[in-house]
Amino acid sequence: MMNRFPLFSLEGQVAVVTGGGRGIGRAIAEAMAAHGATVVLCGRTSQTLDSAVDAIRQADGRATALQMDVTEEADVLRVRDRVLAELGRIDILVNNAGIDPHYAAMEKTSTEAWNQIIEVNLTGVFNCCRLLGESMIAQRAGTIINVSSIAGHIGLKRQVPYCASKGGVEQLTKSLAYDWADHGIRVNAIAYGFVGTDLTAEMASHPHIGPRLISRIPLGRFGTTDEVAGAAIFLASPAASYVTGHSLLVDGGWTAT
Repeated sequence: MMNRFPLFSLEGQVAVVTGGGRGIGRAIAEAMAAHGATVVLCGRTSQTLDSAVDAIRQADGRATALQMDVTEEADVLRVRDRVLAELGRIDILVNNAGIDPHYAAMEKTSTEAWNQIIEVNLTGVFNCCRLLGESMIAQRAGTIINVSSIAGHIGLKRQVPYCASKGGVEQLTKSLAYDWADHGIRVNAIAYGFVGTDLTAEMASHPHIGPRLISRIPLGRFGTTDEVAGAAIFLASPAASYVTGHSLLVDGGWTAT
């Protein structure tokens, strides 16, 4: 029996991916383009954005790059207005932009470090949901995927600001899903664990830290960016049409133990 609809097709959809120039954000953008979406990659660094867009276009995908700082409302509004003017709609928003530059005990954490992480990881998600997601209310359809972390579900040592920011993202996701369900908008999160990127390469290759982390992961390895992207495709697609307010853990079983 044939399927009544293509479960994982994003054909005709317009997706905005923040932090789309590298790592997980780039993998999500490439996957969404491969599944038919027109993708707008946003970030602060034009070189990485342009490289990602070139890769998507070489694979016959549709993509464009727009510089944006998620902490600046004027930047988010500029991107929204341009996307709507050129593409007519925003169907998918992936809030992937985030930082984790701080690794210190609470008593050695400055207010400046705290504010920086909260501003990017939590306030940035709020800005994009409010200002980019607003257009979804008018069209009475859309899906938002907030890229969170296992740090939003469990505590991590010397990571208080990061854990607090991701815990906030988890609760923002649930509350917004409740608020905007009446508008036909689904809001979910992806909480990933340790994933192999250029940012985790040094940690993974460390002779002591790497093996200790892997021994803690039931599947016995770091994840890949494509495995996180696969979760994003599911949540954005018709296959997840009855899923909202959910946080999908992509962590190799870390939080199961």
